[in-house]
Parts: sequence; C-alpha cells; structure tokens
Amino acid sequence: MRKWALPEAIDDVLPSEAARVEVLRRTMLDCFREHGYRLVQPPLVEYLDSLLTGSGRDLDLQTFKTVDPMSGRLLGLRADTTPQVARIDAHLLNESGVSRLCYAGSVLRTLPAGPGATREVLQIGAELYGHAGIAADREVLRLLLEALASAQLTGLHVDLGHVGIYRALARSAGLQGDGEGEDSELFTALRDKDEPSVQELTAAYPEPSRTALRQLPELYGPAASTLSSAQALLPALPGIDEALQSIASLAEAAADRAVLHVDLADLRGYHYYTGATFDVFAADARGTAVECGRGGRYDGVGRAFGRARPATGFTLDLRRVTSLGSDVGARDPIVAPDDDDPALVAKIRELRTAGEAVVVLLPGETVGPRTGRRLAQDGAVWRICASESPRAGIGQDHGP
Repeated sequence: MRKWALPEAIDDVLPSEAARVEVLRRTMLDCFREHGYRLVQPPLVEYLDSLLTGSGRDLDLQTFKTVDPMSGRLLGLRADTTPQVARIDAHLLNESGVSRLCYAGSVLRTLPAGPGATREVLQIGAELYGHAGIAADREVLRLLLEALASAQLTGLHVDLGHVGIYRALARSAGLQGDGEGEDSELFTALRDKDEPSVQELTAAYPEPSRTALRQLPELYGPAASTLSSAQALLPALPGIDEALQSIASLAEAAADRAVLHVDLADLRGYHYYTGATFDVFAADARGTAVECGRGGRYDGVGRAFGRARPATGFTLDLRRVTSLGSDVGARDPIVAPDDDDPALVAKIRELRTAGEAVVVLLPGETVGPRTGRRLAQDGAVWRICASESPRAGIGQDHGP
C-alpha cells in the first residue's frame, strides 16, 4: 500500500490533540473577548507587497510565494499575522482612540524555527492600537499571562527587555544605520552574549558607551536585582531611564503571576520592536522551560498602510501551549446505545447541553479503548458508568 508522506516539518493534527487545541483556542478567544478584544480573521493569502510592506519585510525569507492566476500578481502565504492586523487597523477600521483586536489562525513558513518545530504554526494573539503609554503594555502582558493560566500552565517565567537601551547606547557611541543593525558584528556579539567579542569590538568606543555596552550581556537575572544594577551601572542617557522605568512597571504588573527576569541584551526582533519586550516560558513535563509566547511594543507598525499608530501586543504558538498544558478538552466521549427510550434521549440531550460528547452507537459498532464511559440503564434512569471490555473502535487516533 502506498505510504502518503507530508512535506518535511508539516504534520497532521490528530483527534486527541485537535480536541485540546480547539478547546484552548475557544477558551483563549473568550478570555480576549471578555477584555474587550474583537476578533478579526485576515486571509491566509495576500498580495505579496502587502504582506511584506513595512515591518513585514523581515518576513521575506520565511514567506512562500506564488503567482495569482487571476491577476498575474505575486501572492504570499502569511508567515505572521501581525502585519495583516496592522493593515486592518490602519486601512479598514481606521478608528479613533484605542482599538483592541485579536486573532487565531495558521501561518506557514518556509523554514521551521528549530529542530522538531513545524512550519505551519497555529498562532493566537492580541494587539492594542492607539495608546503609547506603559499602561497598554501592562494590559497586554497581564492578558497574555491570564490566557496562559486558562491553559493551566505551570512554572510561568517571563523575560523582560527593552530595545531602547541598546539604541541609546549605540547613538551615544556614534553608531548609526548599519553600525547598529542586525548585520553588525557588535549587535551579533551582544545578542549571543559573546563577552570577549564585545570587549574587542568596543575597544575604540567613547565613554560612557564603551563600558555600558560591555556590561549589557551581564545585565541578566532576577528582575529586582538586575534593574537595580542597571540603574547603578548604565549612564544617564536619553531613553535609558525611561526604558528601565518601563521594565520596572511591567515587572510590577506581572509579579503575582510569573517568575520575572530581565535581559538587557535580548535583541531579537530589534528592527521590529520599538520599546519594551517580553518572552514567556512554561515548564514542560520534565520541568524544562519552553518558550511559548512573545510580545512587546511595535509603534508605527501601520505606517506603511497610512497610519502610524502606537501598538503593543503578543502572539502565542497554540499547539505548543497545548502540549505544555493540561488535558483540558481531552475527555473521552460517552457512548450510548441506539435506543428510542425517551429517558435515554433526554439524558443524551442533557449531557450534550452540558458540553459532553455523546456517541450513539450504530448497529454493530464497538466501543474503543479510548472511550471509557457509557450510558447504562439503572431501572428507569440512565447513568454514566465505566465501559465494559475495551475493543477496537471509536476514539482511536489511527496512524498511516
């Protein structure tokens, strides 16, 4: 028999996982809705120039491209949802004041993020437009942590940072343009915490930037002590004090929900983010911290669409969050016999209304090993009890 293969780093989501993912998707979207975030559903495919306009240009290498047979123009399959939501906010909604939007959907990337990762990521996220203050960043960070709490994740850990600190030090050192960008040696050395290279590359820099840049890789650790060290060691340059205050405010907002660290040399997404950033980790079954979400401030993300508004938000990998959380949504269905007894029909309706899955067996259908509950008659009453001997049938995730 022919074995049907999927492309590398692309996989099917089978019923047991799909059920948990869908329950969590609904739970998180309900959480967002309760906080006033409205759902939008951008298309999977757009004209390429729209997907890669502005900050989306960094996604060029991750975007699958094809030609639209109807228009002859280049199309792209989205590799990230945020540029699309920015387009909707700026170009379609065009609202005054604060706009709160959320989304959930697949994105497709040309390469996986790492070993074992999928190229089709199920993203879920929330974004807030129109407010430049730290209060907006605090809101989205707390919303992120509340959404993860709904997944019953444990061992939450948040790394806080701020790209404004490196930008202020780079300006003070006279670095402009390519000298401070992601393609510079110093940027790479700082991002990788390669302290010997940082020492060598900053040898000719003026003070106080030279010393401060050399100290950035060491400014990582528990939030309170790291912020205290940063305030004592970093120079009083425009932007630095404000950045440290923003980090401290975020730490205060999340102190009751996660273990907090600060990393002032975290420069991932440098050209995308404009202010405070946060990475969120959760413990897997072995107690290892696994990254499951990232967010921060990205002011001006809608500039290319005609409206450069303040913006902050986050995105989560929904399948990864599901794998780290509990088995919420994974309860086996209840099986019931094919019987016209009005009491049985009423019981099935009652259970389904309460959110239970009830399968009415077809003639000759057997009860599967993953279906551990059945409805049995106890006098005039139908009750849930344990299934009898497990046999092949309903509820299995069959492989190829």
